[in-house]
Amino acid sequence: MLNKRERSVFFLAVLSLAWFILFKTNSGALLKFRPASYQDEMLRAAENMNHTIQDLGKCRSGKGLVFDKMADLNATGLIGLETSPLTTSVGDLEAKRTTTNPAFAALLVHLLKQAGAEKGDAVAVGASGSFPALAIAALAAIEAIGVRPVLICSLGASQWGANDPDFNWLDIQDCLVRSGLMKEKPAALSLGGEGDAGLDLDPGLRDNLVRRIRESGMVLLEETGLERNVGERIRLYEKNAAGKKIRAFINIGGNWANLGTDSEILHVEPGLTAIRRFPEASRRGLVFEMARRGVSIIHLLNIRGLCQRFGLPWDPVPLPAPGEDGFDFAAQKKPLRFVLFLFVYLVLAAAILLTGIIHKF
Repeated sequence: MLNKRERSVFFLAVLSLAWFILFKTNSGALLKFRPASYQDEMLRAAENMNHTIQDLGKCRSGKGLVFDKMADLNATGLIGLETSPLTTSVGDLEAKRTTTNPAFAALLVHLLKQAGAEKGDAVAVGASGSFPALAIAALAAIEAIGVRPVLICSLGASQWGANDPDFNWLDIQDCLVRSGLMKEKPAALSLGGEGDAGLDLDPGLRDNLVRRIRESGMVLLEETGLERNVGERIRLYEKNAAGKKIRAFINIGGNWANLGTDSEILHVEPGLTAIRRFPEASRRGLVFEMARRGVSIIHLLNIRGLCQRFGLPWDPVPLPAPGEDGFDFAAQKKPLRFVLFLFVYLVLAAAILLTGIIHKF
């Protein structure tokens, strides 16, 4: 039979052990909520994205292109066409407009910090042309934190993305260089679409894109086999990381090589996500391969899910100014409080139960 003091010691021992296990598991990521320590970086990233979008609009207008005021309600220059020869898949117009909110840059600072990214690290980014605004958000967040960006982009895009042949990702990229956000060329470009080789693109457009990439001196990824494509991307990321640790991989959109061909990708949650099941190599995309190598994964594809999880507004008009309507920290606190309450309740119940069992003997 345990006396009062012994029962207290027993309870504290069980509680301490449970806390240790929780922090050591992936679920412990829920408890790394430290927004106050990087509020400045979040605001700086949002402001940088906001300024970049303004510069991009001027760059687009300078090419003699007009805004589609019916589709691009906030005149960002980042909303493409409903259909074009560069379109590879269907897309949601409201989702594309939603991602132009500068708060996504602040959100990515938060997610990268949760992944442990600090100065001296590198962050790999794999983006399709479907969400150009998210690529800008990622670059703004990476710059705000002070880590090294290593970017690989594909040119194919879903509806309303960077699918305008007169203002595709190559054109957006040129504007980003002029604005100062993109300080280095991408590690590589691919055509995207079927087989990541633009097999479903108009042949004339495809040839023109290949010519532009080669004339620019940038690396063109042309591996059509999934394993070889993923392996080449890994090699390019590591080479361009220049000896820095790749702390996180940000997937933006639905590039074939990034997602792979296994249905397991449908179970990957949006945001900073834990992956525990891995397809075989022949169907394994870069998301799974990076996770298998211990790199944190930030998955940006289910935009509505991201907004619901972090309290971001859906399809806002006008766009909120940086710092006025960032993502809602309370959206993270509520589930955290519930998890903590449930955890403490279960520990207390287990301690009482075990004490009772010991008392009987």
